[in-house]
Amino acid sequence: MVTVGFHASHEQISPGQLLKDVQHAERAGFDAAMCSDHIEPWSARQGHSGFAWSWLGAALATTKLRFGVVTAPGQRYHPAIIAHASATLAGMFPGRFWMATGSGENMNEHITGDAWPPKETRQRRLEESVEVIRRLHRGEEVTHHGLVTVEQARIWEVPDTPPQLIAPAISVETARRAAAWADGLVTVNQPAGKLKEMLAAYRGNGGRGKAILQVHLSWAPGEDEATAVALDQWRTNTFDPPIPWDLPTAGHFDGVGNHVGEDQVRKTVNISASLDRHVEWLAGYADLGFDELYLHFVGQEQERFIDTFAGEVLPQLRPSPALATSAAATGAAADRGTGA
Repeated sequence: MVTVGFHASHEQISPGQLLKDVQHAERAGFDAAMCSDHIEPWSARQGHSGFAWSWLGAALATTKLRFGVVTAPGQRYHPAIIAHASATLAGMFPGRFWMATGSGENMNEHITGDAWPPKETRQRRLEESVEVIRRLHRGEEVTHHGLVTVEQARIWEVPDTPPQLIAPAISVETARRAAAWADGLVTVNQPAGKLKEMLAAYRGNGGRGKAILQVHLSWAPGEDEATAVALDQWRTNTFDPPIPWDLPTAGHFDGVGNHVGEDQVRKTVNISASLDRHVEWLAGYADLGFDELYLHFVGQEQERFIDTFAGEVLPQLRPSPALATSAAATGAAADRGTGA
């Protein structure tokens, strides 16, 4: 059965309200949650960007959900700091925290004043950071000189079970390369053919763990409202790399997004007033092989979306009790027949 989670967008919602939203999502019936980790929003119209790591402690403590975060060790964050923060959360909330470690975006990383490296350099820096984090999570003392520098670092609060390090990927090549180090793969909704290629590239090169999809969507009772929400809030997120990697501020994103229209936004956001259409999209992603779907309603007011999707969409993505019982009985019979 596919896991259906709630995506908490720090760029769009204040941390206090976002905490209420994720608590609401749990009460309504969502299975899990994940969040972004930005210092800069994608647009001045979004207008928020709380510190994800502070928020995660509060969210984990006040819900029973499993949480993930998409983060970027190597420039804004030293990998030892990310190792320390993630180890503490994993120790306090065993089995409930994972992080997706990516190569980052200039909009968040330029604040250090360091040069923004080319993609290949960023990718190698990420891979070094991942190795540093894993060693620290094992309790080792780490000294490392490379694209990141670490001197005699050690974490004294080592979790019994380290958090999974999931690979965030947009391209087939990044998915293929991540198979060497990742505990799973996370990407965003794209055309089905592209998603199939990404999954095949990851699995075909030995990639293990769950396949996770963050789904950008806009729903409202009327098509015009659903479209208007997506255009207002997400038109700055419609560009192919390297634009989202390299622009430095929300102002730059607003500048390039000024002339983005409905057709372009619909390539990035699943927009429909029809709940049945959203069910079709989500069921299609599960059929491709994604184990977990995190729904990101791109509007800033989450209450109506949470209640409506929990009541009318999530049940259609889950087997009925009778079907689940039948499947369990069939599996048990098969086990007895094979002596398993």
